[in-house]
Amino acid sequence: MESIRNIAIIAHVDHGKTTLVDKIMYHCQLFRDNENTGDLILDNNDLERERGITITSKNVSVQYKGTKINIIDTPGHADFGGEVERVLNMADGVCLLVDAFEGPMPQTRFVLQKAIDLGLKPCVVINKVDKENCTPEEVHEKVFDLMFELGAQEWQLDFPTVYGSAKNNWMSDHWENVTDNVEALLDMVIDNVPAPKVSEGTPQMLITSLDFSAFTGRIAIGRLERGVLKEGMPISLVKRDGTVSKSRIKELHTFEGLGRKKVEQVIAGDICAIIGVEGFEIGDTIADFENPEGLKTIDIDEPTMSMLFTINDSPFFGKEGKFVTSRHIRERLTKELEKNLAMKLGETDSADKFMVFGRGVLHLSVLIETMRREGYELQIGQPQVIIKEIDGKKCEPIEELTIDLPESLSGRAVEFVTMRKGEMLSMETKGERMIVKFNIPSRGIIGLRNQLLTATAGEAIMAHRFIGYEPYKGEIAGRNKGSLISMEKGKAIPYSIDKLQDRGKFFVEPNAEIYEGQVIGENSRGDDMCVNVTKEKKQSNVRSSGNDEKARIIPPIIFSLEEALEYIQKDEYVEVTPKSIRLRKIYLTETDRKRFKI
Repeated sequence: MESIRNIAIIAHVDHGKTTLVDKIMYHCQLFRDNENTGDLILDNNDLERERGITITSKNVSVQYKGTKINIIDTPGHADFGGEVERVLNMADGVCLLVDAFEGPMPQTRFVLQKAIDLGLKPCVVINKVDKENCTPEEVHEKVFDLMFELGAQEWQLDFPTVYGSAKNNWMSDHWENVTDNVEALLDMVIDNVPAPKVSEGTPQMLITSLDFSAFTGRIAIGRLERGVLKEGMPISLVKRDGTVSKSRIKELHTFEGLGRKKVEQVIAGDICAIIGVEGFEIGDTIADFENPEGLKTIDIDEPTMSMLFTINDSPFFGKEGKFVTSRHIRERLTKELEKNLAMKLGETDSADKFMVFGRGVLHLSVLIETMRREGYELQIGQPQVIIKEIDGKKCEPIEELTIDLPESLSGRAVEFVTMRKGEMLSMETKGERMIVKFNIPSRGIIGLRNQLLTATAGEAIMAHRFIGYEPYKGEIAGRNKGSLISMEKGKAIPYSIDKLQDRGKFFVEPNAEIYEGQVIGENSRGDDMCVNVTKEKKQSNVRSSGNDEKARIIPPIIFSLEEALEYIQKDEYVEVTPKSIRLRKIYLTETDRKRFKI
């Protein structure tokens, strides 16, 4: 047992977790010399590569000096906190990565709190010490203060630290002492992370993760707390609610490198994958066949945001997607619930509308983006925060918001956030940049990123984390511009768009197919306006002055999925198909919109 270490790597988004895991894998020679595996090896799905963030946590195991180290790479974004919460149960220690310039950020706080509450041993890595103006010693002090503030015990506060640059492939015990490998980090892990504690008794394993294989079905992954599991042995499955069902293990696998290796038995303390157990969920326990004892299940924070998912009923439905019916959407959402613990599904009064609850716009938009790539067509309503009644008072979720931006632009940021009921907590200058902290209702964050990026020419960096529920802060002014709505179905004619450009900004390309009720632009005024962009120029045989001028068309605004979700108003939907994202009114004809005013 002495020769296993289970460690999770936690940090704020973009502080270099996945890059560090790459370097550890190269150092432990997981790949042959002629294999060029590139970088960010664990971010292996398309969405993670495109966005440059980790979305689902993954396991990898390396051998170092005769010790097997199981490493769990976790996401850094607050919206995927559910992933972090469940995988920390598999670890005995955490490797906390902190940027030497930025220091501990909101997300660092969130994941570190979870690790300290679970009683894990922290090891600190101060990364990116090659950045200009970085202050590694100050950051070390801040990490200590943060741990103290979060209620860490004395043995947790006595944490070891290494400094280095994961990108440049070096780590050492002092930031000025540059080495040529990451051995200092691996030595720190072996010396300080305790070997798994193994208690005596019958087998117990908490299922903290699951995988799926087309050949063998669902695979349960977790860390064996005690006892021994063998291939072919009968076991009991203890569900979250305490009910017990009997099953049998067909195959056992342990993690080796990036893959898995079939084994005949697994001893306590190792992370393993079990094939052949039916009907399990994350949070269930695999226990002894005759005397089943359940383990404490995983606590997951409540969702704070909801969105309405419904079938695509626009005039263009079924043209691009394979799965368009409510049965398809229901089955896909139910399947997602199995592995996405922070998500919940609610019924509505209609059979083809579903309420989906999640941690934030990004959490749900990643699900929508995955679905559209799989060939689904659906429509999504405006994101709403979940309002609760606590002691007879109406309460809403509040978040801590940190904005990092150039000092000269900080006034604009404060103005935007206070308009959205934010309260400023602190302002701190770092070089030429300013870090401003606020408490703000979750409602106020929807759509804020776009405004900030526009006002600061793309310089602002925004991070937020959920704190708790507080009394309702009152109304927040929404979008102050109306929509330009198409009156006809047909093609958007460049001539018409050119003539209407002074009315507002357009969202559709010239010659794009559009339909009645589609939102094709933003009105320069506050009210909605119906326009006809399908009208062609009349070709008469009489020449008039000014008939040959060129149409000069300003390029349209193309929204990403999150931007579209944050932009729409409550009487609008985002229509999502595998090839397009369109905005539309819920009621397509003008008479319906007047009759059923939302």
